[in-house]
Amino acid sequence: MKFFKRLFFTILIITIIVVGSIVFMGYKMYENAISKTSIVDKIKEVKSNADYVKISDVSSDFVNAIVAIEDHRFYEHNGIDIITTTRSMLENIRKKDIVAGGSTITQQTGRLLYFTQEQRFSRKVAELFVAFNLEKNYSKEDILELYINIIYYGDGYYGIRQASLGYFGKEPKDLSLSEASLLAGLPNAPSVYSPKKNPELSKKRHSAVLNAMVKYNYITEEQKNSVENQ
Repeated sequence: MKFFKRLFFTILIITIIVVGSIVFMGYKMYENAISKTSIVDKIKEVKSNADYVKISDVSSDFVNAIVAIEDHRFYEHNGIDIITTTRSMLENIRKKDIVAGGSTITQQTGRLLYFTQEQRFSRKVAELFVAFNLEKNYSKEDILELYINIIYYGDGYYGIRQASLGYFGKEPKDLSLSEASLLAGLPNAPSVYSPKKNPELSKKRHSAVLNAMVKYNYITEEQKNSVENQ
């Protein structure tokens, strides 16, 4: 029995040291990033882009679709979705690698503002610190507006305006439910779900977005069927 107690405490101490080291490295990465360019200045830089569009000028169907498929608890959490993150963390620990994301829209926005897609635990922690900063100082609407303007939609289109014009030749506010829900499915894997390159996979992803919108009460089953039967 004593052996197992010692083993347990040894594993516990090692775990605390490892987790502490990752958190420390992540915080230093965050500090280094915002010391070079503050979040305020970084957001000003993003908003200076000629294609930046206010969320009020974007189809409400698109806004609802992106929340439904990317982060359905977006309006409820404070930057981190404990349920999804815990599930992803356990999967990553089991596989000894970052194989599951679980990032909220706020975390993704933080990563897109400052970091690369490099899969490192310390980068994930740094991303969390940016997310907490964003949630503390900006509204949900502000964060979502940033996200849809900087995410990649495939085929060379960055931001919702470029994607809307590039795929459908219209401004974001004029997107139909069908068009809006299709675009909302692209950021997860732009090269995979591109309607130009992989129409069949794009169609499956489109259906997944519509199902999410029904599940979280953004549209009715009838509206979903109408889009899918077009």
